[in-house]
Amino acid sequence: MPQIDQNDTLEAGQPVRSLRASSILSPTSGFIATAGFTHSLTPARNCLFGCTYCYVPTLRIFGGLKPADWLHWGRHTTFKTNAAELLGRQLAQSQRIYCSPLVDPYQPAEAQARLMPDILDCLCSQPPAVFALQTRGSLILRDLELLIELSRRTRLRVSFSVTTDRDEVRRLYEPHCDSIQERLRVISRLSEAGIAVYCTLAPLLPCDPAALAESALEVTSHGVIADPLHNREGKPRGATTRPEGLRVSEANGYEQWHRSDFQARAISAIRSRVEAAGRQFGEGTAGFRMLAA
Repeated sequence: MPQIDQNDTLEAGQPVRSLRASSILSPTSGFIATAGFTHSLTPARNCLFGCTYCYVPTLRIFGGLKPADWLHWGRHTTFKTNAAELLGRQLAQSQRIYCSPLVDPYQPAEAQARLMPDILDCLCSQPPAVFALQTRGSLILRDLELLIELSRRTRLRVSFSVTTDRDEVRRLYEPHCDSIQERLRVISRLSEAGIAVYCTLAPLLPCDPAALAESALEVTSHGVIADPLHNREGKPRGATTRPEGLRVSEANGYEQWHRSDFQARAISAIRSRVEAAGRQFGEGTAGFRMLAA
């Protein structure tokens, strides 16, 4: 994980903070390494999207977090202001970089922080073998011209998260994120611009699986990725759905979406529809390998 300077003394409760990091690219391990990525890039710590199910706070110190991060997830974020500067020193042509396993690079505060344009400029100047962007934020369209240029220089993959086909469900689990229709509009715009964009149905929230698959197929020409919600019962170690997400499910009668057998049937329905359309489908690491290829 990137090592954080010890002089991070900003006041508690400040929603947008900044620091100077000592490293920005981390060698991968676990899920992301198995998917084929060599390095990860995380431009900030904590995320103002604050999704109820987000697995990152459950990683705690193993996700490079401090107690204030996992105890107050979604209430503040800390940007690594020298990210592009560090990236210029660490890039190599052989790298397959995933951005980001720990925070959405286009979280709302990026509108003011503007780290990503400098990061993309740096990548254009020193392109790695693969660069994958994972997001659910419509702010990505701000950087469309830079993304188009980067796609000419390396294998750029955008993995755009669409978790359900029902916006009332989205509002329960991820109230600070863009609507489902807005996300589909953004994906369509990226596709039209020639960006290799993949619909990532992860984590899979309560939905009509066939309808969700249809929506994904309509706005992309690439593969579809899916991954279920997790909990400690089915995943005793590693990252998992945090308790806030489980409470939302219990309060709204969606507990079955955390059962492995129920999720398997939902994902099977999505797979059938995607493969019937002649598209590639992958679950978990098999799906994320599409992004590293």
